Amino acid sequence: MAFDIDKYTTNSSAVAWGDLDFDEFDRQPLPASTLRTLRYMCDVEYHTVCYLRDLLTTPSHKEPEIGAFMTMWNREEFWHGEALAAVLGKHGIAVDFDELKATRVKLGWKDRLDPIKQSLLSGLVGHDFVAVHMAWGAANEWSANAAYLRMAKKEGHPVLAELLKRIAAQETKHVAFYASQARERLMASKKAQVIARFALRKFWGPVGSTISSEDEVKHVMSDLFGGSEGRKLIRDVDSHIAKLPGMEGLTIVETSLDARGIPEFDVEPSLETVAA
Repeated sequence: MAFDIDKYTTNSSAVAWGDLDFDEFDRQPLPASTLRTLRYMCDVEYHTVCYLRDLLTTPSHKEPEIGAFMTMWNREEFWHGEALAAVLGKHGIAVDFDELKATRVKLGWKDRLDPIKQSLLSGLVGHDFVAVHMAWGAANEWSANAAYLRMAKKEGHPVLAELLKRIAAQETKHVAFYASQARERLMASKKAQVIARFALRKFWGPVGSTISSEDEVKHVMSDLFGGSEGRKLIRDVDSHIAKLPGMEGLTIVETSLDARGIPEFDVEPSLETVAA
C-alpha cells in the first residue's frame, strides 16, 4: 500500500501530552538511569533540524513528496523533543540549547562541514543518493520506534508509557514513508542497492551516536536493548532492514551492539544481591 503523503501532511500535528497528568512524576519519579536515556533521546529529537539542513543540499530536496514529508517530519521530531524535555523538567533537568551546541562542538561534530560533505557525496553518487537516504532513514526510524516502545514497556510508568506510545505512533508513520520510498527506489536500481548496502554496512551507527559521547551511546543501548528481550527487538529491526531490496543478510543494529559489548543474555543476579 502506497504512503499517502497528502493525508500525512494534512493530519500532521504535535504529539499530544497536555491531557497527561505530569504531576504523577512527582509521585512516581523516574530513576536516574531512565532519565539519562530520556535526555539522550531528547537531544536526538532536537537535533533533527540539523539532519534536515544537511539533506537540503542533496537531490532528496528536489523530490516533492520527500520535501513535503521532511518538512512535517522535522516538526514532529521537534515536538517529540519538547515533550521529552517537559518530562525531564519535572525532574529538575533543564534542556539548554547552548549546552547542547557546546557539547557537540566538544565532541568534534563539524557543524559547518556536514552540509558540504553531504553535498559532495550526493554529487558523486547522483540521483541514487535518494534511495540511500530513504534506506538509511528507514533503519533509523525502525530503531527509534523500537527504542520508544521498549522504554514504555520496560519502565512501566503510566504517564511516561502513554507519552512514549504516542511518540512511537508518529514514528511508525515515519517508518512507513521511508520504507515505502526505499523499497521503490532500491527495486528500480541495482546500483542504488549496492551503494545503500555498502553505506549501511560500513557507516551506519545508532541514532545519536554522532552527537553523543560513546559512554552515553553504550548506556542507552544497554539500557534499552541489553538482555534477551532487547536483543529480540534488535533482531526484529534488522529483519525489517534485511527485507529491503538488496539488503538481505544485513545485521547492522545487532553488529553495533556487539561492537559495544552490549550483553545478549540477561544478567543473573549475584549471590550477594539475592542475599541482600
